[in-house]
Amino acid sequence: MLKKLEFNGNPFLGVFCKTNEHIAFIPPYLPKKIHRIIEKILNVKVVEVSIGGGTIIGSLMCLNSHGAVVANYIGEEEREAIEKNIGQVTLLTDKLNAAGNNILTNDKGALVHPGIKNIKDIEDALNVPVYHGSVSGVETVGMAAISTNKGVLCHPKITSEEKTLLESVFDVPVSIGTVCHGMPYVGVGVVANSSGALTGTYTTGIELGRIEEALDLIP
Repeated sequence: MLKKLEFNGNPFLGVFCKTNEHIAFIPPYLPKKIHRIIEKILNVKVVEVSIGGGTIIGSLMCLNSHGAVVANYIGEEEREAIEKNIGQVTLLTDKLNAAGNNILTNDKGALVHPGIKNIKDIEDALNVPVYHGSVSGVETVGMAAISTNKGVLCHPKITSEEKTLLESVFDVPVSIGTVCHGMPYVGVGVVANSSGALTGTYTTGIELGRIEEALDLIP
């Protein structure tokens, strides 16, 4: 399933939401109608959280079905709220601590910003092999791509070497595309899992088709 959506007028859904196969974390104060849409399209439980008092959950959290990695300035109550729903939360103490922007993962592997040093901590948290890399030369790999257990959609300028690495890491097909009328940073504009995808309202019909095909969501 695929749905165009905005969060309080903002089409960059990947900045504010992070999901795995079972749960979606969103910022507080979104309308209940939005909650119901997320639940239906992604087939998940929706939980409101903040990180460091902020709403950019998608930028600060990396999530798969095994665990979560979040920026290390998360508050204790915020951390407990996440742990209550997914289990242990690992803090990214690296200088590059925006986990959602700098880590791309599914349930089979993870690709991280080349400057991140705490590889072992990330491997333990997500229970997958972790590799350094880039997407189209972009080192903030969580912004340049979106990955699920069925496919990867990434920035259209990806090199053949990068594509080969992504296919090896995530063990799924890799495709290119854009969102929100030509924006190449698809991780900013899409929230997805194996059941469905949400994307910003400016996303065109052609872009929607690419997302459906790349993430294997065509009925």
